[in-house]
Amino acid sequence: MNGDLFSLAGQTALITGGGSGIGRAIAGGLARAGARVLLAGRREDRLREALGELDGDVFAGDVATQDGIAALAEWALSQNSPPDILVNAAGINLRQPADELTPEGWDQTLDINLKAPFFLAQALVPEMRGRGWGRIINIASLQSARAFENGLAYGASKGGVAQLTRAMAEAWSRYGINANALAPGFFPTELTGAVFADRKRADALAAQTAIGRNGQLSDLVGPAVFLASAASDYVTGQVLYVDGGFTAK
Repeated sequence: MNGDLFSLAGQTALITGGGSGIGRAIAGGLARAGARVLLAGRREDRLREALGELDGDVFAGDVATQDGIAALAEWALSQNSPPDILVNAAGINLRQPADELTPEGWDQTLDINLKAPFFLAQALVPEMRGRGWGRIINIASLQSARAFENGLAYGASKGGVAQLTRAMAEAWSRYGINANALAPGFFPTELTGAVFADRKRADALAAQTAIGRNGQLSDLVGPAVFLASAASDYVTGQVLYVDGGFTAK
């Protein structure tokens, strides 16, 4: 690592869900800090659009299946510079009411939001451990700590992400691999399109924050670079709420 605590020069970051929303914003921020970025997602056209002129490559696949996770890990590890940083940003929220939640919806939500982050990290950790350095950044949620309407499966998955992050830290931090999570508040993404389409609802959520506004995707960049860099060498097993103070009120 060089003398700049926040520099990611010479690092490679793999970002799932990198074609849109939170994953795309974080990928751009890590790239501007100097990292080579590997963007993974289901839609190759969106991934290539997100990559643009950034230094990196894309992989179109589905982390909802074990085969898809294995294929992504194999591709990432075959790079000249395998990932030093893993950002698990792929996610889904079906918003099924509790009385209508199906086994298929439950499985799909937990497979993408909770199972994929662990098994992808498990596949990449041996390479990181061999170098004695790595960063895992999971994406938690306000629903890691709070219940919201029609969010039973999503909330269960994101509560699991918070505990998964602590367990990853316990398992791997002794090898120089820190694991932390970002827990965004309300940000405009594909998953929150219905929320932001309702101006009254979006304004009410903004009023619940200490800052007085909902998030902008750029608000996630600084925290992500911090957790990906040497600046967070003594930070592991933590969930950082980037929510404008929503959980403080």
